[in-house]
Amino acid sequence: QVQLVESGGGLVQAGGSLRLSCAGSGRTFSNYAMAWFRQAPGKEREFVAKISWGGVMTYYADSAKDRFTISRDNAKSTVYLQMNNLKLEDTAVYYCAAAPRGSYYSLSRDGMDYWGKGTLVTVSS
Repeated sequence: QVQLVESGGGLVQAGGSLRLSCAGSGRTFSNYAMAWFRQAPGKEREFVAKISWGGVMTYYADSAKDRFTISRDNAKSTVYLQMNNLKLEDTAVYYCAAAPRGSYYSLSRDGMDYWGKGTLVTVSS
């Protein structure tokens, strides 16, 4: 079992920044590829960004490119999502999730093994 706890959400004005953190515990954190997803009210949960087990490879949804940065610190068992230039449409509950390290390339919402409970990000005008 891997337990994931997100933090860092809150209320921010459009154009502002937030840094989300996801702390893992339980099994060896570096055994897992990690990802961030988000779910806006009335919408399906969608992929935001992913990072390989060692942090070398990353990939972003088009909506996150050039504004968000995913990173990880395996020594701290933590993955981060730096979000800059936030827009109203970024308002959502943000979830981190873990999948076996070998599944990085095929990683998808339905293929994640563990999920956190989410942290709410609200962007205001």
